[in-house]
Amino acid sequence: MTPVPAEAAKNTKNVTVSRGPFEVAGFLAGAVESGMRYSGRLDLALICAQDPAGCAASGVFTRNFFCAAPVELCRERLEKHRARAILANAGIANACTGGEGKIRAIEMARIASDALGCPADSVLVSSTGVIGMQVDLDPVARCMPRLIHSLRPDGWEDAARAIMTTDTVEKMASAHVELGANLSVTVAGIAKGAGMIAPDMATLLVFACTDAAVSPEVLDHWTRSGADSSFNCITVDGDTSTNDSLIVLAGGAAGNSPITDIGSSESRVFGMALASVLRDLALQVVMDAEGATVLIEIEVRGAADRESARQVAFTVANSPLVKTAFFGRDANWGRIVAAVGRSGVKLMPERVCLFFEDLCVFENGAPVLGEQIEQKASRIFKQKQIRVLLDLGLGDGSFTAWTCDFSFDYVKINASYRS
Repeated sequence: MTPVPAEAAKNTKNVTVSRGPFEVAGFLAGAVESGMRYSGRLDLALICAQDPAGCAASGVFTRNFFCAAPVELCRERLEKHRARAILANAGIANACTGGEGKIRAIEMARIASDALGCPADSVLVSSTGVIGMQVDLDPVARCMPRLIHSLRPDGWEDAARAIMTTDTVEKMASAHVELGANLSVTVAGIAKGAGMIAPDMATLLVFACTDAAVSPEVLDHWTRSGADSSFNCITVDGDTSTNDSLIVLAGGAAGNSPITDIGSSESRVFGMALASVLRDLALQVVMDAEGATVLIEIEVRGAADRESARQVAFTVANSPLVKTAFFGRDANWGRIVAAVGRSGVKLMPERVCLFFEDLCVFENGAPVLGEQIEQKASRIFKQKQIRVLLDLGLGDGSFTAWTCDFSFDYVKINASYRS
């Protein structure tokens, strides 16, 4: 049986994910300071398969109609499901830049491919930063020899730092799983993203690699499944970016027999590992959201179906009134219930229950009264991570979303982003 898109996510708790430095056999990473827009910091990264022939590749990208030139280029090049390298810059998004933007994205890839000695169409390009600015190719060409020289097995932390914009910390995650007796494979990735985060990806770049040998069909299936159970479950501000890119490369250096059957046990283990890494990176994005002070998990149960649960969860997660209440440490259940009521999902109000952690504050359509309830709720709202559970009492549909609060700093950061 072919697993449904989110199936891998059900078992991600069985995988241990680490956030420290990592290496992935068969891959190199590096970064340099190009000065394209920033000064005094890394801003140009390269991830490269050591095999000159490249490796299996898959990607998921923004659904914003104003997609950036690098996104268009990646979509075209990933139709053949192979790639050698990913070149990424921070500071300039190369979005809404017309035909010239596409030409420059192609030229960025050519500069890297010439230096690597590989076909130009085997290099993928990603950009993040200010919309409407053209990428300056001179710094890319000037820095390429240094960038190639920077490549090393443990260069992932530099690469993660180079793709940051308003992020405050680099985001890294890795996992090791057993595909058979004495055969371990690694799945690892880096991400950037702190604002303009909403379902259908976010303003984020995510680059993951594995040393497992995986067919393009299997890799594409689990890449899409992993995105659905991770980055499509988070929101910071409800905005969807022009540049969202999640790219996964599979090199095969682990030496396993290629995974070609989506329904096989090896495939499921691989999918579980990839989903675990992507989910951890997604949570790191929310935890580092612009001005965020609290991570909020919103679980909806008892919906008529999964899509209804998803709609309710994101209505609550994107509510400015709900998010500011969390910032103010105000256990204002009324704002949450009001958001549920306007979600567009048919409800029976007399069946709805709301919990903060394990504390029921709203039961069967009415508040749970008492001074102790209010005091306990206030204590919960002082936590750095808070779980909200909504039971709609209608069926078996469920969905979990993650978001954060809105703080003063969110406004300050975004009010001065281009300055």
